[in-house]
Amino acid sequence: MDFPIKELAKEDFPKQMLEIPEPPKRLNYRGELPSSDMKILAVVGSRQYTNYGKQVVDHLIGGLRGYNIGIVSGLALGIDSLAHEAALNNNMYTLAIPGGGLSDSVIYPARHKPLARKILESGGGMLSEYEPEFRATNWSFPERNRLVVGISEAVLVVEAGEKSGSLITARLCADYNRELLVVPGNIFSDNSKGVHQFLKLGATPVTEASDILNVLNLEVQTDNLPSKPVALTPEETKVLYILNEPTERDTLIRKLALPASEAAIILMQMEINGLIKEDSGTYRRVS
Repeated sequence: MDFPIKELAKEDFPKQMLEIPEPPKRLNYRGELPSSDMKILAVVGSRQYTNYGKQVVDHLIGGLRGYNIGIVSGLALGIDSLAHEAALNNNMYTLAIPGGGLSDSVIYPARHKPLARKILESGGGMLSEYEPEFRATNWSFPERNRLVVGISEAVLVVEAGEKSGSLITARLCADYNRELLVVPGNIFSDNSKGVHQFLKLGATPVTEASDILNVLNLEVQTDNLPSKPVALTPEETKVLYILNEPTERDTLIRKLALPASEAAIILMQMEINGLIKEDSGTYRRVS
């Protein structure tokens, strides 16, 4: 399926995008743009994310499933791409605003061309103020960040070091009157130093999806919560105990002290029931 690049008419620019200092003079897009009634949450963070960062993204965005919320990010390595992927995995709308043009030949990073295609095929979109063939440069990324903030109602920062580019995005929130949300992290981790700076300055801490819903003025719907078995078997309880920390499959099976075939059946059933999730050979608790 082809997704041509189109220029957005000025009268169709997202209203909030026109309210920012130095609004874009032109906007090109591919795919579908978010509806005017959709709440837009920007999710940004470190390119060198930790396993904790990935868990956070999956957990929080998973908790937003079923609400009229769209996820916007920059298609970059790290937290950006994880946010897009999490939105797709939860059947949510997602919008990518890359640091360059929208032509396939210049999408940056090149390794995310399949992700860009996946976004478009899922009903999401891509947006840029640059010419279609413009290649991303050092200055275009921070310039792009103002569009990520501008189109959003709130910005969630997941992991950011003291010199992370995500901090530029976070600082724009005050200038653009957007809500800044940050996820507290390990106080000994360099990847948490940036977010903790903003916590000290009054950013809203986020530990559950409900924190985001409150900021976006959305009522928490109890029927959106996943249903889980009322009772767990002793083996399932042991699995969840082990998975207090993400664990590789072989290590998990060894700790269960069960035959591999029996352990595989238990893990498969728990995954079907939404209790655990496997990603690249590593298991984690869903909640």
